[in-house]
Amino acid sequence: MAHAIEMASRRKQTVCLAVWFTVAVFMAPRTTLTRADEPASAGEPRFVDLSLLVAPEMPGSWPNAGFPPFHMNHYLQIGPLSAYNSDILALDGNTGTQLDVPPHSVPLPETNLPNAGPYGRITTDKVSAWQFGGEACVVDCRDILNSKTVGRSDLIKEERIKDWEKKHRQVGFGDVVLFRSGYTDKYYEPLPAGRRYLADPVEGRAPAWPDPNPDCMEFLASRKVMALATDSPSMGPIPDLAEPTHLAGLKYGMIWTESGTAFDKLPVTGAFYCMLAPKHADGPYSEGRALAVVGDPLARRLIESARKKQAVDLSVVMAPDLPVAWPGAGAGRHRQPYSKVPLFFAANLGRYHETHLFDSHSGTHLVPPSYALPPAGFDNQTYAPEVRTWLAEYEQKYGPRGNSDVTTEQVPLAQTCGNARVIDVKHRIGTTGQNTWPRSPEITVDDVKKHEEAHGTLKPGEIVIFHSGYSDAYYKPLPAGLACLAEPLDGKREGWPAPGPDAILYLASKGIRCVATDGPTLGGPEPKRALMTYWALGSKGLVGVEFLTGVGKLPEGAYFLFAPVKIRGCHGGPGRALAFF
Repeated sequence: MAHAIEMASRRKQTVCLAVWFTVAVFMAPRTTLTRADEPASAGEPRFVDLSLLVAPEMPGSWPNAGFPPFHMNHYLQIGPLSAYNSDILALDGNTGTQLDVPPHSVPLPETNLPNAGPYGRITTDKVSAWQFGGEACVVDCRDILNSKTVGRSDLIKEERIKDWEKKHRQVGFGDVVLFRSGYTDKYYEPLPAGRRYLADPVEGRAPAWPDPNPDCMEFLASRKVMALATDSPSMGPIPDLAEPTHLAGLKYGMIWTESGTAFDKLPVTGAFYCMLAPKHADGPYSEGRALAVVGDPLARRLIESARKKQAVDLSVVMAPDLPVAWPGAGAGRHRQPYSKVPLFFAANLGRYHETHLFDSHSGTHLVPPSYALPPAGFDNQTYAPEVRTWLAEYEQKYGPRGNSDVTTEQVPLAQTCGNARVIDVKHRIGTTGQNTWPRSPEITVDDVKKHEEAHGTLKPGEIVIFHSGYSDAYYKPLPAGLACLAEPLDGKREGWPAPGPDAILYLASKGIRCVATDGPTLGGPEPKRALMTYWALGSKGLVGVEFLTGVGKLPEGAYFLFAPVKIRGCHGGPGRALAFF
């Protein structure tokens, strides 16, 4: 983004850049928020959403003419042609709350460009899992929020960090330094008023956001701080220090969050901060979701895990040559494929800036209730005749299917995070006959009960993860990757182990609110059985996390964290799954 800032600043006299403040804080029940100028308190942990809402009318996309605005197309809608809702996302990694990694400013070593180095290889898919989390150290910068200089950022200098250290403690490895000015809280609102957030400062029509200068970055690097966050649109001061500040931190392997919000909901220290961003192959930046856990012992437990580098990334990489997208059975039933779209060439990096076009159920993603449940008032006669028959059968056995308008941004963070309960279902592989394909081996209630007999009763709030090893074995570059999705859907091989509706309803009865799998989907390749599984999931208010990988690396007692990008009205949602132990 820094390169774009410099370009926009130079052209601000000749180029006109066209670009409801929303902060959703999802908390555990019966809790109150702690302000940043209050001490952390012990008690029931709560989750704080630190992410901006992405929507077409919000100023979340970078306003430089080279970057396209965010767009979402509800191309699948429940009705005669589809039993599901899904969306095509046109999403640039500089949209909303976002992640920057070293290649944003550090070229690959082999380019021989200025500032090239080994950190130019650490793209969004290669950042170590532990680096995404740490203890939030909130640095108050509100006194420099309202600069009177148009088109210019007031600077956060190293003296401010040193003053903070005198009052609290020295920052260091395992900390995430958060610069709190309140900028997004004040200016992130719908367009046209939202131009004040980003476009007007870049155009030189309004004062810009506070940000650290290069010396401040160098100082934090000397303290071994490896992650930062800011509640301004960029970690780059404008008009002339954006790229120098980026480079000053990224050259040391730092990562950071831009466009965070609601930092006032955090204590000065003691909260666990985490950035979760989709795993785009070779990405120099990514859209993301920032969150915090406030309250011990959970926050302290997660902080210590991050400091000890005890974390596992459970997300599949997204790339055009991987089986990311649903190919459908036969011809003409596929969903939007995953595509990288080059935007413009950044000569200082030797690479193109890029955006992505993909289905909202690509890669590791969320399944909200509205994926398969229609809204209230839906006429079931709108379904295709075959689906009406399935619905009658389902409701006769399981009761009303129900309705829902719960899309991605409405799912509480606390619902997709919790102690991991890994249920081994590898024994189910190879238990179907070829004459029954396309079909998945069904994960049954008995499978879950046998796990409970061996490992203890399921506890409400745990994240149940079905471990088959499927993605580990079959998520490979095409054409080998055809074995992952295309061949099972076409009946050429057995599908992945998947729970039936009975297993989902049993999990709901045990207080489970989120079910995850290392298979591509919770539904499996057989259309009727899959739909019934999703109806059961949505009817009980459960959500799913699909397409995990590396689940076998999880030790007992791990804590699972997943959050999708906060897109209004989305029926899926790309994200990243991590586990700390």
